[in-house]
Amino acid sequence: MLKRVLSAVAVGALIGISTCSAWSQQPRDLRWGTPPVGTSGHKALVTLAAVLNKEMPKYRISVLPTAGAITTVKGFATKELDGFYGSDLAYHELVTDSNRFKGFKERIQRMPIQSFWSNTIEVGMAIHVRNKDKIRKWGDLAGKRVFTGPLPFDTRAQAERGLAALGIKFTYVNIDLATVGSQLESGAIDAMHIYTGSESAPPPWLSEASLATDWAVLNPSPDEIAELKKKGLTIVEVSPKVFKRDVHADKVIEMPFFYGFNVGLDVPADDVYQMLKIIEKNAASLASTDPTFAQIAKDMPGFQKRGVESSWNLVPIHPGLARYMREKGVWDAKWDSKIGKP
Repeated sequence: MLKRVLSAVAVGALIGISTCSAWSQQPRDLRWGTPPVGTSGHKALVTLAAVLNKEMPKYRISVLPTAGAITTVKGFATKELDGFYGSDLAYHELVTDSNRFKGFKERIQRMPIQSFWSNTIEVGMAIHVRNKDKIRKWGDLAGKRVFTGPLPFDTRAQAERGLAALGIKFTYVNIDLATVGSQLESGAIDAMHIYTGSESAPPPWLSEASLATDWAVLNPSPDEIAELKKKGLTIVEVSPKVFKRDVHADKVIEMPFFYGFNVGLDVPADDVYQMLKIIEKNAASLASTDPTFAQIAKDMPGFQKRGVESSWNLVPIHPGLARYMREKGVWDAKWDSKIGKP
């Protein structure tokens, strides 16, 4: 009888050990926020998560669409999300307690942190082709009805930053992304913002808008370009070919800013380092699936350096990213004091 009891205890112990072992091997869920479905950010994280979920089985990434990238930063700061899609523009507003982050400081439970810079987003403007001879430069948008993007979007903030730098006052019209094309076609709006990821990937919503209307890119004039640069804004020239349609111009002038997909200090440095190595190994494949990743496919270490340079004095740097950059020879000693501590 005693032997049977001891055997039962032993079996129970083995089952318990097996159960604990299986439990300990359960992947950790990462709730990673993105902008809405139909945006470049959402599409990019879906692509990235597919790779990381396959190659990092200890984690299980859930892609959670939100109202905009800014919402993901706030969700991370209030511990509602484990990962976010952050930009240098958002970090500046956060640190200066301005614009979309005005009054938010009181709610911060943890600071956003930079762990992977994925791409730039470049913002420009467009009008209906019928107005091409009437609206020739950004200054002609003064007093017009303009959709600069959904309220939470960083692209809206960047577009309005450029217009403000030129002293252009317009009437903002907030419309659903699904109706942008029809609104431009009907004349309900006079202009809309456009953008690309990594100078090569328009967002899905813009492709849909192109089915409803014939839009033409609206470039700033040479004088306006000079003024934008004087005000500290960077300008890039994007090939019209990336839009896969006639944009009625031989070049597209846009204003870039930096974006990254980030996790916090609760994800260990070794894991973030491994994540970056996996991304680097798969960069070409990621870019072939989504051109948003074209810049890291071309130079992953160099792009991390450019990203950190845009924000090193704004938010902390993940120690896993610092390790990766040191290994690649792109780390600057002036950033040492900015490495986040768990």
